[in-house]
Amino acid sequence: MAKGMFSRMADIVKSNINELLDRAEDPEKLIRQMIREMEEAVNKATASVGTAVANQKRLERQFHEKQSQSKDWQRKAERAVEAGEDDLARRALERRAVFEKAAQDLAPAMEESRQTATQLRDQLRELKGKLEEARTREGTLMARHRAAEARKKLAQSISGLGADAFSSFERFEQRVETTQSAASPTRGTAG
Repeated sequence: MAKGMFSRMADIVKSNINELLDRAEDPEKLIRQMIREMEEAVNKATASVGTAVANQKRLERQFHEKQSQSKDWQRKAERAVEAGEDDLARRALERRAVFEKAAQDLAPAMEESRQTATQLRDQLRELKGKLEEARTREGTLMARHRAAEARKKLAQSISGLGADAFSSFERFEQRVETTQSAASPTRGTAG
């Protein structure tokens, strides 16, 4: 009797612990949290794309400024030659060379920046697609989870009640048989 009572108490404690764990790990809350994390990743990626594009535009602007300054010094050199001021023309050509070199130095960084911005845009587009897919699938996953939980609870209640009821019925039947055999006179003595 005591063994059965402790077994039953252990079952109740396990059931309560499992219920608490199930509530703590609410799949609907977990799905919503995952979607929030995906949204945060998209927001961070969007900020990264913005930074990359701004950097690309800054480098392009600097490149074009250096090219423009190089052309300006070229024109100044040409005017100095026309005016017969060779020394001034030489200094203007030196300045033009400095700006031309600066533009050439910026060209690889500008191209790398352009490639990075393009790559980040592609990754952002992919992330946004995954986020939209997750949002679309969220309702379906939650509905499937609820249906699975309902089936699980039904199966547990059927197996739990059925097993207990049948087990109790068998024990009662054994008691009745024991009582009957104890109350019955032995068949061999009558006669």
